[in-house]
Amino acid sequence: MKKILQLTVVVLLFASCKENSTKKETVTVAINDSTAQMIIPVASFEGQQVTGVTVTDAGRIFANFPKWRKGIKSAVVEITAVKESKSYPDAQWNSWEIGDALAPNKFVGVQSVVAFENKLYVLDTRSVLFQPVLDAPRIFVFDLKTNQLVNTYVLTKNSYHPDSYINDLRVDKKNQKIYFTDSGHGGLVVLDIKSGQFKRILDNHKSTSAELSGLSFNGKEWKNKINSDGIALDTVNNRLYYHALTGYSLYSIPTAAFDLTDEKEIEKEVKYEGKTAAPDGMIFDQGGNLYYADLENNKIQYRKLDGSIHTLVEGDEIKWADTFSIYEGVFVFY
Repeated sequence: MKKILQLTVVVLLFASCKENSTKKETVTVAINDSTAQMIIPVASFEGQQVTGVTVTDAGRIFANFPKWRKGIKSAVVEITAVKESKSYPDAQWNSWEIGDALAPNKFVGVQSVVAFENKLYVLDTRSVLFQPVLDAPRIFVFDLKTNQLVNTYVLTKNSYHPDSYINDLRVDKKNQKIYFTDSGHGGLVVLDIKSGQFKRILDNHKSTSAELSGLSFNGKEWKNKINSDGIALDTVNNRLYYHALTGYSLYSIPTAAFDLTDEKEIEKEVKYEGKTAAPDGMIFDQGGNLYYADLENNKIQYRKLDGSIHTLVEGDEIKWADTFSIYEGVFVFY
């Protein structure tokens, strides 16, 4: 495999599981090829848990921190230099504290940031401290040229539940849709960008529900049921792949199925792709390889078009690898 430059947050606790953390998390760069590996610190965050890292087409790097405890400094930051970051888009957007009145122009519980073309999509679960949502989950969209808000998409009543935790998203430019996973209340959600309408499918379906009551780390059981979480879009074959965090089954569904109106017909379109390790985030590269973490064994693996599974990198530095990005052939993750 060609040399791969990786940007990762080396997580000292489980970054995407629902646990509090007071330890330092470090963004590092790992250069990996068939003969060498090197980890280079890029940024560190004291007492904050990262759950998303994304890289723009211009090479800008963003990260986010959910409010799983009080005292989170910023919900979204831009990493501006080695070991330096700033609130994005500004301090005001990041000023909401647990217990404050809700405001339309402040982040509440950001779980994911995704850069796509010239926009940054900020997914706000509107959930804090692992509690039910305070109001409807939403997506804030910022123009990366001006750093100004250009759109806000608010999930409609029938597209989420009080215990929903809208976890991650993928933008489908071809079909003008955005797809989401719900890891709190198993299901998939789609936004039709043109109409602004949301739709929920596969609610409590086998493919979107946790298979296990927990995972195992170094012989110790971590008890937590996390439903549909990882999500990846195959733009060549128009299929959306998804995976429960606590489970070993990978599923996919054609993007056209989101336009169907009969839930039974939608369920018929679900395809079991095979067994994998228990992952969190997922991503496809241009060659059709699907990357995901083996959380229980500190690995990042990839699945080729033929279904064979290979290890990209492994080691103690790769603890709970989650969000992935690919920038000019560079594989980026935390």
